[in-house]
Amino acid sequence: MNKLGFIGVGNMGGAIIKGINGKLGNTAVFAYDSSPEKLVDLNLYGATPASSIMEIANKCDFLLLAVKPQQLDSVLAEIKSTNRENLVIISICAGISAEYIQKRTFANAKVVLVMPNTPMMLGCGASAMSRADNVSDEEFEFARKIINSCGMSEVIPINKMKEIIAINSSSPAFIYLYAKGFVQYAEKAGIDEKAALRLFAQTLAGAAKMLTESGMTVDELIKQVSSPGGTTLAGLQELYNGRLTETVINACEACTKRAYELGAD
Repeated sequence: MNKLGFIGVGNMGGAIIKGINGKLGNTAVFAYDSSPEKLVDLNLYGATPASSIMEIANKCDFLLLAVKPQQLDSVLAEIKSTNRENLVIISICAGISAEYIQKRTFANAKVVLVMPNTPMMLGCGASAMSRADNVSDEEFEFARKIINSCGMSEVIPINKMKEIIAINSSSPAFIYLYAKGFVQYAEKAGIDEKAALRLFAQTLAGAAKMLTESGMTVDELIKQVSSPGGTTLAGLQELYNGRLTETVINACEACTKRAYELGAD
């Protein structure tokens, strides 16, 4: 039997606990949070509350860290005090490298890095994952099963886990800001905001499906919508004039820079 422990039951940790309920087979799930009220009713989702980090670290084979950055060092110190070097540590902490965790726990700690996003809370997450060299295929597949219970995942090189943040983890906020412009235009044009938001949101979902399932490139998809002399081209020209693509790249680079700052030793 696998024993999986959660340290941190906030939005993301709680979402994963709910997502895995009944999906991991022969697995016992435990959870600890510094705010006891977050542990109430966890049994409804197949998880057993633990009274401390030490208890959960001593009891489990896999630990999923879902804590705030300012809490991480103290959590890692407690994990280190258990001397359980075979623990698989799954971290969803942004900007934190495997080396950072190993330095504060065990030199050969088995670390799986996950960069999730908030749509996990609806079971629609898109998570990037990587692993330290000493994590076995079986251990990594179990970690992926955990994360995939709330959406899908892609495996990327471990040295790109900071660069990926902008693409899947921060990008929902960028998309929401983009959506805000369309809603504000609707308001200005005298169109019901809620109706406009529903239409735009469904358009996003449909466009995403076209990106992944049409077999067409991004440029081909743009061209498909853009009739010569039509309305779309007129709007696209304004986006080109505003250097939208360049702005997006600048936003991604700013994200990555901040990730390296957060992960600095």
